[in-house]
Amino acid sequence: MQPLSLRDPQVYGTAAALALGAGAILYLVFRKKTTSDELERQRRESLVRMGRIIDGTVFDTADLTEEESGRKGGMQLVMYKYEVSGVVYECSQDVSTLSDFIDIHATRLDFPCSVRYNPHQPANSIIVAETWSGLRDLASGVPVRRGIPTHRERHASGTPTT
Repeated sequence: MQPLSLRDPQVYGTAAALALGAGAILYLVFRKKTTSDELERQRRESLVRMGRIIDGTVFDTADLTEEESGRKGGMQLVMYKYEVSGVVYECSQDVSTLSDFIDIHATRLDFPCSVRYNPHQPANSIIVAETWSGLRDLASGVPVRRGIPTHRERHASGTPTT
């Protein structure tokens, strides 16, 4: 049996395989982990790009505290329903990270909206994203909820928002 020399192709193949394996291990250890917020943003982007649009109705909103939601900073939900192929879907979307695009206190209840949904999985849907909104602002004179000031009223009166 002859000793291996540096000119032997087996040495280069083995070294390349070891380097590739070490690189893969380092990538897996040090890669940026995808957060749940990032996964949700990617889901919304996908639905905006490829989802079908259908009419729906916003039927409720919820502004949950940290204790109620179990999540730091609380949670804001918009609940809506829509019908696809005779099946009625009642869904909610967490819009906590979309506060620049939606004020749940100014959302009109029992008012039509547009829903984007995945035609292969109709329960996967949204009504608002960073680049699209299915909320309609046609009845600006309709009161939203009595006794709760709208986003504009709170800012005009100087009342702090939470």
